[in-house]
Amino acid sequence: MANPLKCDLCSKPATVHLTQILDNKVHKVDLCEECAQAKGVTDPSGFSLADLLLKASLSPDLAAGGVRCEQCGFTPNDFKKHGRFGCPACYGAFKGILDPMLDGMHKGTVHSGKVPQRALERKTLYDRLTRLEGDLTEAIKAERYEDAARCRDEINQVKQAVGQKAQI
Repeated sequence: MANPLKCDLCSKPATVHLTQILDNKVHKVDLCEECAQAKGVTDPSGFSLADLLLKASLSPDLAAGGVRCEQCGFTPNDFKKHGRFGCPACYGAFKGILDPMLDGMHKGTVHSGKVPQRALERKTLYDRLTRLEGDLTEAIKAERYEDAARCRDEINQVKQAVGQKAQI
């Protein structure tokens, strides 16, 4: 049997599962029955998923307003009220709040992006070409002419491959 989901607030087995989609982003919260009742989840008019996410990740000193963005003056309560930050510097100022929230929602807290496959293949070819040209120069300086000829032939093959990739 699979491991049951745990409550995001107290780590007991979760029985209430909430999903909210805002701006095409999915936010999920899992709660035990006690925490769901304590947070007012059973009363849809008094429940805010943003409030719950923020409360779950704030330590008492952060919730009391101990953290403030030096650039724009935003506090955790401003973030809670508006649902977004005041400036780019807020991401650094509220790192202690954000990391636990993001870690629970995503695979990690750092976005590494993607590289298109064709660009990766082209870069690999250019890197190989650069390495071969360096090897050719060293072989010529050391008077290893057989190695230099092999490097020259490989360089020509890589240049052909680069030309073919550029046409695609």
